[in-house]
Amino acid sequence: MLIGKPPDIPSSEITSREDYFRYLSRRRFLKGAAATGATALAASRFIAPRAVQASTKLQTVPSPLTTTGEQLTTLDDITHYNNFYEFGVDKGDPAKNAGGLPTRPWTVKVEGKVAKPLTFDIEDLLKLRPLEDRVYRHRCVEAWSMVIPWVGYSLSEFIKQCNPLPSAKYVQFLSYYNSKIEKWGYQDPGISWPYSEGLRMDEAMNPLTLLTFGLYGETLPNQDGAPVRMVLPWKYGYKSAKSIVTVRFVEKQPPTTWNDQAPNEYGFYSNVNPNVDHPRWSQKTERRIGLPFYAQRRTTLMFNGYTDQVASLYNGMDLRRNF
Repeated sequence: MLIGKPPDIPSSEITSREDYFRYLSRRRFLKGAAATGATALAASRFIAPRAVQASTKLQTVPSPLTTTGEQLTTLDDITHYNNFYEFGVDKGDPAKNAGGLPTRPWTVKVEGKVAKPLTFDIEDLLKLRPLEDRVYRHRCVEAWSMVIPWVGYSLSEFIKQCNPLPSAKYVQFLSYYNSKIEKWGYQDPGISWPYSEGLRMDEAMNPLTLLTFGLYGETLPNQDGAPVRMVLPWKYGYKSAKSIVTVRFVEKQPPTTWNDQAPNEYGFYSNVNPNVDHPRWSQKTERRIGLPFYAQRRTTLMFNGYTDQVASLYNGMDLRRNF
């Protein structure tokens, strides 16, 4: 089973931050190319482990929607090998540069096709529903993957508070952007900021769609999209918008950052599909970050292994296309 019963121990209790950092070792990282955020990985380099931004323990409960039978990716790899282009195009750049992201105070505006515009404070969002521990597989379009213990609750619980109108067919997410703080965004001049992503309403209401506030039982580090982000485990990682400041309900498919920049390479839906290659590399296999070299390569699963939960959303669509 890909989605099973909750673990006996919540992911927040798997290991403490203090114990974890006691056993940190030097990690190998691969430098990513800048052009479109999805080029082949290049020269390797070693960097010493670094502490992440200060975080707060979250009160969590187990979730029946967690993924079982997977080895978790370490906190060090999750926080020091990631994409957050506003803070630089190399995998280690977000950890180095995101410290200035102002995560308190923080509000999320709700606008568009809703009964009335709303503004939610981050503290209110944290209390809206019980925070769940959910382990999900994470698959990047660059053909690497992780297994991450997120903390959050289904986006549908938030959407119910927003009172969208029947005419709302899509949900758009806009990320925080301040060129004085995220001054590394200029490294890819083809991107128009702020970062934008979107979902069809039925995708947004799927129980797997996670409004996310933490990982490893603590608040999100800045480089991983603090203080609130999306996580969509059956889609390529760039669909999961980080540091969200605006949620907009719209009637027509909204513009999204990577689809706008290179529609022939990054579809609006961007579901994980091993049968449809990226124009510049195969998607049939992936490299699991953090495992020994001999164990890294593995077969990519359709919908990243969440077929039973999401395939019905795409009945009638041509799965042979990069949709």
